[in-house]
Amino acid sequence: MRVRIPSGIWALGFVSLLMDASSELAHSLLPVLMVSVLGASMVTLGLLEGLAEATASVAKVFSGTLSDRWRRRKPLVVLGYGLGALSKPAFPLASAVGWVFAARFLDRIGKGIRGAPRDALIADITPASMRGAAFGLRQALDSIGAVVGPGLAVLLMWWLANDIRAVLWFAVIPAALAVAVLVVGVREPESAARSASAHLPVSLRDVGTLPARYWLVVLVGVVFTLARFSEAFLVLRAQDVGLPIGQVPIVMAVMSLAYAVGAYPAGLAADRLGGRALLVCGLAVLVVADLVLAIATTPTLVVVGAACWGLHMALTQGLFSKLVADAATARLRGTAFGVFHLATGGALLLASVIAGVLWSRVGPSATFLAGAAFAVVACVGVLSYDPGTSARPAV
Repeated sequence: MRVRIPSGIWALGFVSLLMDASSELAHSLLPVLMVSVLGASMVTLGLLEGLAEATASVAKVFSGTLSDRWRRRKPLVVLGYGLGALSKPAFPLASAVGWVFAARFLDRIGKGIRGAPRDALIADITPASMRGAAFGLRQALDSIGAVVGPGLAVLLMWWLANDIRAVLWFAVIPAALAVAVLVVGVREPESAARSASAHLPVSLRDVGTLPARYWLVVLVGVVFTLARFSEAFLVLRAQDVGLPIGQVPIVMAVMSLAYAVGAYPAGLAADRLGGRALLVCGLAVLVVADLVLAIATTPTLVVVGAACWGLHMALTQGLFSKLVADAATARLRGTAFGVFHLATGGALLLASVIAGVLWSRVGPSATFLAGAAFAVVACVGVLSYDPGTSARPAV
């Protein structure tokens, strides 16, 4: 049967495509800028990447709750994407690591503000029976942007003779277009569920009323996130094995291409299958990715590992969004996404710091071997609990 995705999901998908093209153009070069140009250490990089993502996760809690309290999602989504666009000119202007940190902080604050309300808006717009497909489509379009961004970075680095700062200026254009598409192309629905609960105030204290099966999804998500770390380490692994600086963004492009190709089919599968099978498959692919990256001695092996990394993201990230949407009530949907992202963001911070320490003190292989070990532990946890066994979506 043909799945007809609401037009608002397509618009949000293209917003994600444009913003991710901008962000990945910049982020595929930022690790090189920080380490090779600004002199940052690997521990500093791991701490920065982890803190940036954790900052976004904290912001998601408050923005998600505000969207539930105000019963409005779009204004917060516009604010979040707007801050992301405003951060982009700061990257080419950075003269020290502190500048990069400030810009990344602003960018991740924007991501945090928009993340939970956007995911809740997708769930509001989409019937429960096709949420997996809707989240998968948005992830696929987002990942296409993540292919375009590093691809542009490679071409621009060639065209501009490896002038990183000049290339980073081009990230401003798609970010501005993303905000324009969002303002014009997305309409917020008048949800009957939200209207019916208009007299009920929402606050962070209501987190405790979320059902037990929601907290099980959060627990699985945290354990899962500990098994991976910032994709910045993929970029540095490519440089470590000898990939020329102008071609390093290819690694992020390949990872994102695998993500884009797999995300929508995985979303369709999530609507038809239990969550455990997809999560186990995703973890198995992550183990393969980590092992390949641990033993890699050539750029080709790093590219293969990056492709496996992208495939594991495709199998799992949209699925987690569907599981959260199905487990949470409509009244607390934004809050539920915010808390989930906070918990997994904290896990990502810890994972990224551990990765940076291992890289500096033991070596790159130890970083990826530790990731594989965490993935095996996470797989054991997923096999002991099936997050897809809920009887029906919460409304």
